[in-house]
Formats: sequence, structure tokens, C-alpha cells
Amino acid sequence: MSNAFTFTLKRSGFDENYNPSERTRTTTNFANLARGEKRQENLRNTLAMINNRFNALACWDNPKSDRYSVELEIISVDLNIAHEGGHHSFPAIEILQTYIVDKKTDSRIAGITGNNFSSYVRDYDFSVVLPEHNKGQSGFSIPDDFGKLHGNIFRHFIHSSEYKENFKKMPVICLSVSSKDIYRRTGNLHPVLGIEYKPEGTSLTEQYFGKMGLQVRYFMPENSAAPFAFYFTGDLLSDYTNLELIGAISTMETFQKIYRPEIYNANSTAGYYYQPDLNHQDHSLTKIVYDREERSRLAIEQGKFTEECFIKPYKHILEQWSNNYPL
Repeated sequence: MSNAFTFTLKRSGFDENYNPSERTRTTTNFANLARGEKRQENLRNTLAMINNRFNALACWDNPKSDRYSVELEIISVDLNIAHEGGHHSFPAIEILQTYIVDKKTDSRIAGITGNNFSSYVRDYDFSVVLPEHNKGQSGFSIPDDFGKLHGNIFRHFIHSSEYKENFKKMPVICLSVSSKDIYRRTGNLHPVLGIEYKPEGTSLTEQYFGKMGLQVRYFMPENSAAPFAFYFTGDLLSDYTNLELIGAISTMETFQKIYRPEIYNANSTAGYYYQPDLNHQDHSLTKIVYDREERSRLAIEQGKFTEECFIKPYKHILEQWSNNYPL
């Protein structure tokens, strides 16, 4: 039954002229920046931040810190559904592809696929399913099949012929650490990823991404304020080159400085034990401002959109497919 679901990939450049597609989630990092009167200034400043951070980390044979620039491509993935003799599509996933331009060798190197991760179905799970499940309960709990459909869609995508034809390596997704968890430094130090941290427990995000077939490690790169969560398959430390890893760090740290300045643009660095605090006042703001309250509200709207336009119309076929998907 897996042939009932195929994928169509679309690519668009993320530059100062970027305009989000109507099928792009408005809460997505890159789409959120490309709105309002200062959209072009936002985009230009974001790209400058990414390039500056990349050159700071890729400091060897780079005396003027201007050897490299990063180009970003948005990969929009539509899930195609064969249903009742017709074909329907739904915007399932959006990720970022990085490219590293080396001005010294006049070359363009494909970087890591993934980086940012956008999903309407994840909005549905966290903004519709989870609140409904816990309505009227005295304590918090998670449905038994929470994240199962979403995880199977993602795994189906990264093992699909469409993915393999377009990308040479498995994706790496870089997220913020959870403000609900405490992280402890280990003795492990990577030359690019930096100091490794380990959480004292397991977060809901870890469990959710685990159903996508992803494991996680936490690292704080040099001169970063806090660790990042790197979700991956395989071996994070040996499957990717230093430049590929730097491309992911510089891109996602920039987004996090904008969206989580209390954590990633803090004026002090995470210590031996670290618990992120979104109310932390000792931080600096970038010139790029966004509306966090609007972002939370839109996540709920997008979750309901997914329920009405994807979950309800195809409920039977989705459940049948997901329940029979191989583990």
C-alpha cells in the first residue's frame, strides 16, 4: 500500500527576494522573516549573520573571515495521495538545503539537508491532538499512538526514491533545547560541534522525533551561548564533513538567535549544568524582531487546517497505511 503515497519536491531559493508560498506554514522560521514592511531588511540581515558565523567557525585558511558564503534552498515536499481514483496532495514537509560557496576555489559544495524542519502534521499533533487528549484530565499524558502517523510519513519520505534521487546523505535537523530539561556537560569535545551535553531526562520532543527514526545529541559550538539539539540517523560525527556541520550550525544558530534570544543570544554562556529559561532577561536582541504570540496562535490555526484538509478527509486510508507501516 506504500505506493498510495508518493512525494513531489519543489525548490525555492532563500534570499532577500524570497516570498513564501501559499502552501508554506507561516510559523516556519524562514517564512516568518519574509513578512511585513522590513521583510527584505530582515532577510538581508539574516543572511549576513549566517555568513559571518560560518566564516568565524571555518577559520582555517581564512585569514580575512570572508572566504565562504552560505546559500539556502527551501525544499517543499508535497505528499501525493492516490484515493478513490483521484490524486490529491498535501504540503507535508519543508526543510532547508545548505550550499557552501568557497570563493577561494570557486566551488559550490552541497551541505546538509534538513536543518530547519516544518510540518503541518506536527502542528496538528501538538496543537489539536494533545490538548484534546488532556482536556478535563488532572494530569498530563500522551496518547499511545502520538506522533505515529507523522513519524511514518517522515520515514517514508527519507527512504523514498524521490529523496534518494535528490540527496546523497540523510538529513540532520537542528532544534532549540527544551526549557523543561536540565543539561549536563560531558567530557566530549568535537572540533566543530563543540562541547557535548546530555539531558537528565527524555523530552517529549525526543520521543516525537524518535518515531521519525531520529536519535539526538546535544552540542554547544565554540562561542555559542547554549547547546543545540541535533537530530539524525547514522553517525553525526563521522557521516558529515566539518564544512557541512558548520553550514548547519551557522544557519540554525542565526534563526535561534532571532527566535530564542533569551537562550541563544544570552550575554552569558551555558555552564556545567544548564536549564534554558525563556524568561532570562540578560540577553541581547538582534535587529530582526518577530511576534512570538502570533506564532503560537498561528500554530493552532495551522493544526486545525491540517485536521480539516488532511486528517479528516483521508482518515481511513491514513490509519490503514500507518498501522501497516513496517517498523
